Amino acid sequence: MGSAIERPAVTGFHHVSAVVTDVESSALWYQRVLGLQRLPMTFPHHGAGGGDPEKAALLLDAVTGVMIELHADGDGSPVRGALDHLAFGVADRATLDDWAAWLDTLTVAHGGVVDRTDPTAYATLEFRDPDGITLEFIHFPGRA
Repeated sequence: MGSAIERPAVTGFHHVSAVVTDVESSALWYQRVLGLQRLPMTFPHHGAGGGDPEKAALLLDAVTGVMIELHADGDGSPVRGALDHLAFGVADRATLDDWAAWLDTLTVAHGGVVDRTDPTAYATLEFRDPDGITLEFIHFPGRA
């Protein structure tokens, strides 16, 4: 028998890609609400040809390095399934309250901070982007 194969290392979460109805208005919304930086390039989207900046946007959170790609519906990309939600971790419970206040100043509707106990103790703040994709900020006590 050969040696056991170990799982290769992952460096962390890199990006998420979402199909949206209006790339430009969605990109502006993500920049305004989440403070993301729009990068001056796009990438081919899984066999859909060159990244047309009219049909795609690439946004970066400069602090974490996480990127969000936005693609126009009907850009030739095969739609593989729906994105249920996107969750961002925060350092502490108070940061959820800060995010709720920030969303209030931008008149972005949200469900308020909810403390949950099932299946374990954690707290969340949920809201939706212009296409109805649920975004969530989440904090688990004891985790940074």
